[in-house]
Parts: sequence; C-alpha cells; structure tokens
Amino acid sequence: MSVRDSNGNELNQGDSVQVIKDLKVKGSSDILKRGETFKNIRLTENDEEVECGQGRNTVVLKTCFLKKA
Repeated sequence: MSVRDSNGNELNQGDSVQVIKDLKVKGSSDILKRGETFKNIRLTENDEEVECGQGRNTVVLKTCFLKKA
C-alpha cells in the first residue's frame, strides 16, 4: 500500500503535509485554510486518507487535498 499526495509524492507515517485548498470541516464550523501545515500524520487503512492532529481534535483528510511539506 502506498499513500500518495496530490503531486504524486509518497507519504509516510510522521510526515508533514500542507492543505492545498480551503476545506470545510464536516460537522463543525471550522475551515482549514490553504497553506495550513499538519505535522506527524498517521496513515489509515484507506490509502486515500490520513489522520492529522489539530489541537485536541483529530481530522481525517483526503490525500487529494494535501501536498508533502
């Protein structure tokens, strides 16, 4: 299983990623702005999703909206 970002770069556990598009967080009024960086990502069972920590919350993001930082 290889997880790839929007540019085709391979993502590994613990990498840093950057959001490439403004995204609304489902079930919340929060918005992730373009350019926001997440450190220490965790890979999931699905190769199109990664888990990112945001403060005390955990957010699952699709890799098509991320690029390796």
